[in-house]
Amino acid sequence: MKKYISIICLLSFLLCFQNCSSQTAGGDSQAVTALINSGDFSFHAQRATPTNYDVINVMNSLPNTTSTRILDLSGSNYSIDVKKDKLDIALPYFGRVFNPTYGNTSQSGYRFTTKDFTVSQSAGRKGKTIVRIKVKDQSTVDEIIIEVFKNGKAFTSIKSNDRQPISYDGYITKNEEPKEKPQPE
Repeated sequence: MKKYISIICLLSFLLCFQNCSSQTAGGDSQAVTALINSGDFSFHAQRATPTNYDVINVMNSLPNTTSTRILDLSGSNYSIDVKKDKLDIALPYFGRVFNPTYGNTSQSGYRFTTKDFTVSQSAGRKGKTIVRIKVKDQSTVDEIIIEVFKNGKAFTSIKSNDRQPISYDGYITKNEEPKEKPQPE
């Protein structure tokens, strides 16, 4: 009888834990949908997940590291700013580049601004929205896919012409309004 009571207590604890963890993490789904539909939002990267096993092996060989292939970016300001007329990207890259540019360290990550791009949206499973961005004037980036969940969390993957794919985890926010310079008196 004691075994049954302990099993029932364990199952009730797990059910309670599951119910608490399945609630949204602070984002209003209607606000997130309105933000995406406006076409004016920012994706802020918190973690990068490279797919190249050479990078993963190097990360695992460093002292005092865990055997994970996720890099923490939370202390930095890496983002994708999507506006109706401009796309601004500043993301790091970890992986193999097939056509490197020697001496130009500004091309080591994804850092560019473009006005020649198209944005399309589609509905995904479980209420998520998939935003596809096709960049037309950059030779390195083919497509950027941002999967936005109802709570504002987002998963971004970048398909490139000269690099292995990489993905980022983060969240979306409203674009910050540029501060006006004070007028001299």
